[in-house]
Amino acid sequence: MLFLLAVSLQAAVLKAILRRIQLAGKAAPKKNLSTIKRVRQAEKLSLRNQSMQTRIKTYITKLEAAFPEKNKENIDKLLKAAVKVISSAASKGIIHKNTASRKISRITKKANTAIAS
Repeated sequence: MLFLLAVSLQAAVLKAILRRIQLAGKAAPKKNLSTIKRVRQAEKLSLRNQSMQTRIKTYITKLEAAFPEKNKENIDKLLKAAVKVISSAASKGIIHKNTASRKISRITKKANTAIAS
Protein backbone atom coordinates (compact mmCIF):
# COMPACT_ATOMS: atom_id res chain seq x y z
CA MET A 1 0.00 0.00 0.00
CA LEU A 2 2.77 2.38 0.97
CA PHE A 3 4.63 1.44 -2.19
CA LEU A 4 1.61 2.38 -4.37
CA LEU A 5 1.31 5.72 -2.62
CA ALA A 6 4.99 6.47 -3.26
CA VAL A 7 4.65 5.50 -6.93
CA SER A 8 1.58 7.71 -7.46
CA LEU A 9 3.35 10.58 -5.70
CA GLN A 10 6.36 10.19 -7.98
CA ALA A 11 4.07 10.14 -11.02
CA ALA A 12 2.46 13.43 -9.93
CA VAL A 13 5.89 15.02 -9.44
CA LEU A 14 7.03 13.83 -12.86
CA LYS A 15 3.91 15.28 -14.50
CA ALA A 16 4.55 18.66 -12.84
CA ILE A 17 8.17 18.66 -14.02
CA LEU A 18 7.11 17.79 -17.57
CA ARG A 19 4.57 20.64 -17.58
CA ARG A 20 7.27 23.09 -16.50
CA ILE A 21 9.61 21.90 -19.23
CA GLN A 22 6.86 22.28 -21.84
CA LEU A 23 6.02 25.79 -20.64
CA ALA A 24 9.69 26.77 -20.60
CA GLY A 25 9.87 26.31 -24.38
CA LYS A 26 7.01 28.76 -24.99
CA ALA A 27 7.33 32.54 -24.92
CA ALA A 28 6.14 34.32 -21.81
CA PRO A 29 2.64 35.84 -22.11
CA LYS A 30 2.59 39.54 -23.02
CA LYS A 31 2.07 42.03 -20.25
CA ASN A 32 -1.12 44.01 -20.56
CA LEU A 33 0.10 47.58 -20.08
CA SER A 34 -3.35 49.05 -19.47
CA THR A 35 -3.95 46.57 -16.65
CA ILE A 36 -0.63 47.45 -15.04
CA LYS A 37 -1.50 51.15 -15.28
CA ARG A 38 -4.95 50.57 -13.76
CA VAL A 39 -3.36 48.76 -10.82
CA ARG A 40 -1.03 51.74 -10.26
CA GLN A 41 -3.95 54.17 -10.45
CA ALA A 42 -6.07 52.07 -8.09
CA GLU A 43 -3.29 52.05 -5.51
CA LYS A 44 -2.96 55.85 -5.70
CA LEU A 45 -6.71 56.35 -5.43
CA SER A 46 -7.10 53.98 -2.50
CA LEU A 47 -4.30 55.77 -0.64
CA ARG A 48 -5.96 59.13 -1.29
CA ASN A 49 -9.34 57.79 -0.19
CA GLN A 50 -7.92 56.22 2.98
CA SER A 51 -6.14 59.45 3.82
CA MET A 52 -9.31 61.49 3.41
CA GLN A 53 -11.41 59.02 5.41
CA THR A 54 -8.87 59.18 8.24
CA ARG A 55 -8.91 62.97 8.08
CA ILE A 56 -12.70 63.03 8.41
CA LYS A 57 -12.61 60.71 11.43
CA THR A 58 -9.86 62.79 13.06
CA TYR A 59 -11.79 66.06 12.68
CA ILE A 60 -14.98 64.48 14.07
CA THR A 61 -13.05 63.00 17.02
CA LYS A 62 -11.45 66.37 17.81
CA LEU A 63 -14.87 68.01 17.69
CA GLU A 64 -16.43 65.42 19.99
CA ALA A 65 -13.51 65.75 22.40
CA ALA A 66 -14.28 69.49 22.70
CA PHE A 67 -17.93 68.93 23.75
CA PRO A 68 -17.30 68.47 27.51
CA GLU A 69 -15.45 71.82 27.70
CA LYS A 70 -18.55 73.65 26.37
CA ASN A 71 -16.32 76.34 24.85
CA LYS A 72 -18.59 77.83 22.17
CA GLU A 73 -15.83 79.45 20.09
CA ASN A 74 -13.71 76.31 20.04
CA ILE A 75 -16.66 74.06 19.15
CA ASP A 76 -17.76 76.42 16.36
CA LYS A 77 -14.24 76.53 14.93
CA LEU A 78 -13.89 72.75 15.01
CA LEU A 79 -17.38 72.23 13.58
CA LYS A 80 -16.61 74.56 10.68
CA ALA A 81 -13.36 72.68 9.94
CA ALA A 82 -15.08 69.27 10.12
CA VAL A 83 -17.89 70.38 7.82
CA LYS A 84 -15.34 71.72 5.33
CA VAL A 85 -13.41 68.42 5.26
CA ILE A 86 -16.57 66.32 4.93
CA SER A 87 -17.96 68.52 2.13
CA SER A 88 -14.63 68.39 0.33
CA ALA A 89 -14.61 64.58 0.48
CA ALA A 90 -18.15 64.46 -0.90
CA SER A 91 -17.34 66.80 -3.78
CA LYS A 92 -14.34 64.66 -4.75
CA GLY A 93 -16.45 61.49 -4.67
CA ILE A 94 -14.63 59.92 -1.74
CA ILE A 95 -17.86 59.61 0.22
CA HIS A 96 -21.41 59.80 -1.10
CA LYS A 97 -23.15 63.16 -0.82
CA ASN A 98 -25.92 61.67 1.33
CA THR A 99 -23.35 60.19 3.69
CA ALA A 100 -21.64 63.57 3.95
CA SER A 101 -24.95 65.28 4.62
CA ARG A 102 -25.81 62.73 7.32
CA LYS A 103 -22.42 63.14 9.03
CA ILE A 104 -22.68 66.94 8.95
CA SER A 105 -26.22 66.80 10.33
CA ARG A 106 -25.24 64.51 13.19
CA ILE A 107 -22.19 66.47 14.30
CA THR A 108 -24.08 69.78 14.03
CA LYS A 109 -26.86 68.39 16.20
CA LYS A 110 -24.33 67.14 18.77
CA ALA A 111 -22.50 70.48 18.75
CA ASN A 112 -25.73 72.44 19.27
CA THR A 113 -26.78 70.25 22.21
CA ALA A 114 -23.29 70.52 23.74
CA ILE A 115 -23.38 74.33 23.52
CA ALA A 116 -26.96 74.58 24.80
CA SER A 117 -26.47 72.44 27.89
